[in-house]
Amino acid sequence: MKPATVFIVLLGLVSLFSDMTYEAARSITGPFLAFLGTTATVVGFIAGLGEFIGYALRLFSGWLADKTGKYWSIAIAGYLINLLSVPALALVGQWQLAALLIMAERTGKAIRTPSRDAMLSYATVQIGHGCGFGLHEAMDQIGAMVGPLIVAAVFYFHGGYKEAFAVLLIPAAIAITILLFARFLYPSPKDLEIPKLQIETKSLSKVYWLYLIAVALNGAGYADFPLIAYHFKKVATVSEHWIPVFYAMAMGIDALAALIFGYLFDKKGLSILIFSVLISAGFAPFCFLGGFYSALFGMLLWGIGMGAQESIMRAAVAVLVPKEKRGIGYGVFNTGYGLFWFLGSTALGLLYDFSVSALVLFSVLLQLSSIPFLIRVRKMLH
Repeated sequence: MKPATVFIVLLGLVSLFSDMTYEAARSITGPFLAFLGTTATVVGFIAGLGEFIGYALRLFSGWLADKTGKYWSIAIAGYLINLLSVPALALVGQWQLAALLIMAERTGKAIRTPSRDAMLSYATVQIGHGCGFGLHEAMDQIGAMVGPLIVAAVFYFHGGYKEAFAVLLIPAAIAITILLFARFLYPSPKDLEIPKLQIETKSLSKVYWLYLIAVALNGAGYADFPLIAYHFKKVATVSEHWIPVFYAMAMGIDALAALIFGYLFDKKGLSILIFSVLISAGFAPFCFLGGFYSALFGMLLWGIGMGAQESIMRAAVAVLVPKEKRGIGYGVFNTGYGLFWFLGSTALGLLYDFSVSALVLFSVLLQLSSIPFLIRVRKMLH
């Protein structure tokens, strides 16, 4: 196996156990906050603000990574904050403290992600950016699928939120161990990238900014799972014990979609991203307006969209941004995306308290509005 492939697999394993930790927590944070006495507006705000923090700080951490070249140091610090905040939720009994730990978890992710994605982009050149990021996302989502099932098992054996959060210390410790091992084996991931012909640019290109607008619009219309889970619990569409299972299923679909879309991205380019938006834009009517089986199908569509967003959207940045600007490229990309995700999540939470039908219409139209921009980007690249 090529060293670059081994490196991708190692970081994939880190993400597998990391997602097993914090995606398990995310599968129950909506009901947990409801249990602690919050409203849908507060849940939407906390989820959106958490995502915004998880993306906005990437602008700084991406710039810092490029400026200092300390990709590993920044990534390790971020992972420690990201992962250790989750089991700490077992110790809180007030929604305000829970909200602070949710923000801390997202802050850690913000710190480590641009460095990790930049290091991945160096290695994925050898096997294709789409395939490389798709493989990483698939491993990532295996953990995201198993994590909620662990939580479901805790509830099945009559445990509660405290026990569910506490048991997540185990995958967190495994992830940190593999991360340090990868750092020992590959101290300089930049060396994995094969030199290639690339357009020189002194700043981020016009096509990059158009692409950012497209993915930001798509993200703004995408309901975060805590709000979906809040709805399931409130209207009893899905029982509390089934909610983590639904999330696990969506994460499994996410993993499969990431592999397929990653492969097709290397063959078809942005056309496959446009196709994924058309498919996933329909999740909201099924999740928010239907019954149990409608919600199940809606989560399938939601998982497809997440698979595309977490794999080929990141792979496209590696194509649009030169090697020496990769950290800031991912930082700016994630900051813009996260800002619109935050604004969209907050708006969706407010709309939910006002009209579920209005929420659905807002979600679908905003996602579809990204397609003209993606078409324009595809034409410019060609």
